Amino acid sequence: ESLHEIQKQVNDLWQNLLYPVTGGNETDGVIYTACEMKPSSNIDADKPQVTGQVLFRQCYSYGRLEAIFYLDGFPLDNNQSSRAIHIHELGDLSNGCDSTGGHYNPFRVNHPRHPGDFGNFLPKEGKIRKYKTNLFATVFGPHSVMGRSVVIHEQEDDMGKGNNKASLENGNAGKRLACCVIGISNKNLWEEKLPEVTEKKKR
Repeated sequence: ESLHEIQKQVNDLWQNLLYPVTGGNETDGVIYTACEMKPSSNIDADKPQVTGQVLFRQCYSYGRLEAIFYLDGFPLDNNQSSRAIHIHELGDLSNGCDSTGGHYNPFRVNHPRHPGDFGNFLPKEGKIRKYKTNLFATVFGPHSVMGRSVVIHEQEDDMGKGNNKASLENGNAGKRLACCVIGISNKNLWEEKLPEVTEKKKR
């Protein structure tokens, strides 16, 4: 119990240092973030031009992260492969998605055990509409993903089973199609998109 109290105090300290605007506001201890997806400036014109949002929600301070993946611009062909989506270390888009660094890996472990290794997403009719819960990443404390980037890759993630170095670093997911920087938002986008992605999940 005392350990939990110490952890809460440390989280409170980080919260006040990093995000003073979010404490005690109208969201009742829930933090919302938005990541506005844009095609990388470095991809060829014939590659998918992916747009949309990746949204996160988390209750302070012990809630597990939830995410909405609301993305458009994939080929309409339903026979295509899945696309890998990961959190990368940097929120730097100065050289398109190539300047976002490698996977965010604060615990120095092999892929696919990084906090933002979200796995593969299969587009349907050119779209990804997915709601995921109980994610390992967090927007709180010293390992926060706030200000980092979400990257969509051209290929499927081999989930570390590719028997080579790249597999244990990035899943051999290939070129970076699109990316965005994670920032604090209000709850409006989340509340707008959630009914659509959860309704599709029920079908």
